[in-house]
Amino acid sequence: MRAVILAAGEGRRLRPFTVSEPKVMIPIGNRPLMEHVINAVVNAGIKDITIVIGYKKERILSYFEDGRRFNCQIKYVVQQKQLGTAHALSLVERSNEDTLVLAGDNYLSPGLIKNFLSEVKKIKKDEHAMLLSESPVPSKYGVVTLKENYVYQIEEKPTTPETSIISTGVYLIRSHGLKTVYEQVNSGNYALSSIMQILSLREGTRGIFAEGVWADAVYPWDILKLNTLALSDAEESIAGKVEPGCRISGKVSIGKGSTIRANTFIQGPAVIGEGCEIGPNTVILPSTSIGKDVVIEANSHIRNSVIMDGGFIGALSYISHSIIGCGTHIGPHFVASEGSAIIRPEKTFHEVSGIGGIIGEDVHIADNVVVSPGVIIYAKARISSMKHLTRPVTEGAIVE
Repeated sequence: MRAVILAAGEGRRLRPFTVSEPKVMIPIGNRPLMEHVINAVVNAGIKDITIVIGYKKERILSYFEDGRRFNCQIKYVVQQKQLGTAHALSLVERSNEDTLVLAGDNYLSPGLIKNFLSEVKKIKKDEHAMLLSESPVPSKYGVVTLKENYVYQIEEKPTTPETSIISTGVYLIRSHGLKTVYEQVNSGNYALSSIMQILSLREGTRGIFAEGVWADAVYPWDILKLNTLALSDAEESIAGKVEPGCRISGKVSIGKGSTIRANTFIQGPAVIGEGCEIGPNTVILPSTSIGKDVVIEANSHIRNSVIMDGGFIGALSYISHSIIGCGTHIGPHFVASEGSAIIRPEKTFHEVSGIGGIIGEDVHIADNVVVSPGVIIYAKARISSMKHLTRPVTEGAIVE
């Protein structure tokens, strides 16, 4: 069996975090989102992986390379135009093997694919399979109707869904079914979900619920949800220097070359990357991921947040339920506390609870700035001192 991971898309709804890298490379638990997918595939015993790449493909190539570091062999195929998931699959070298198809922009718990394939072994060898889940908001997904455990219908993003059962985008296509995929793509059908429905009517596609966690990030605030899930599966490791007077509680990982200054308190689950400097007298609370080469100055308080690589947080700052992009510099006395907000990342308004600031990459924020819950600051913006931001700040804007 081989695996094909679809990773060509941009992820526009996740801006400002997909300006310079694809959605699959957003850090979740201090690892690119797609690394969790690859780990789940390898954990299931599959070492032959092909990744379909497109948008900002160099970021994927330079990180995953040939896959040796991840105990697998990775090949790449470029999808020049993102016409659809079935089109992406059709670009992969033809094979007589069964093919496991996955999206690279979902979070999968380490044992999910292994459990899915264990359930696949119980069905007929010529039947295809689809990993299913249940969602409280099925209208965001392909809603699946089952008949005697076979996929009967997949309705994409229905206004009034009849069930809460959704497709996760994880499919097991038997070798003989790939011919139908190529035929459908040649006739202009580029949606893999609709082709799986055709395969079900012709040959049988079993809907399977497997033990484990599947979740996706559609909008920026979903990053916090996935980060919490990933940290629950993270390993504990203290490789950096911890000065006297610090207190570390729970499952915490601290990378090489990082220094935790005196009297800092860290409560896990939390992860701190390599080359960081934290504190002194700083508090890091659960569900926080801090990337590599991050500086958090004295007397700051961080909780349930994601701070990406190269960030700088000035002294006496308070950050909660927030996401801060790579290379962003924040001055002292900064506040981004959580609350409820109406957010409009594109054309649709969303009511979001438990959200702080959403700050893109390479933003520079001066001292004594407050960001209201749900405010998005787009990449490369510049914010002067003594500002209270209550509205979105566009990319590259200067707020004086």
